[in-house]
Amino acid sequence: MALSQEDERDDSTEVTWEDQQRINSFSKLNTRLSGIKEKIEALKAEKEALDDISMELELADEDEPVMYKVGEAFIHMPHSRATKRLEKDLSLLNDELDKYNSDAEECEKTMKELKVALYAKFGRAINLDE
Repeated sequence: MALSQEDERDDSTEVTWEDQQRINSFSKLNTRLSGIKEKIEALKAEKEALDDISMELELADEDEPVMYKVGEAFIHMPHSRATKRLEKDLSLLNDELDKYNSDAEECEKTMKELKVALYAKFGRAINLDE
């Protein structure tokens, strides 16, 4: 929705130092939230891959060693050890995903509070949408 020319010219509201700090905080949080969301998407993709590996391990011969990726290399390990390692990796990934989701919620909460304060003062003269 476009602002009318009258709304665009309404610059009678003075931007105080505190207002500028709120705007800066909102901008920083918005940037941080974008980074967190990217990390969450990457972790979700990694989790999907680990879930797929889990299915493959269920179908694999338990007497045969399996190739398991550790860092940038693949190593042979017994099926039971690979299964335990996979469970550990999934648990760590879920913990990391929970942490990022919590961080995202905290950013969104603070951004919502800042939006309320800034829109209350500046109304339609400020745009805080992404």
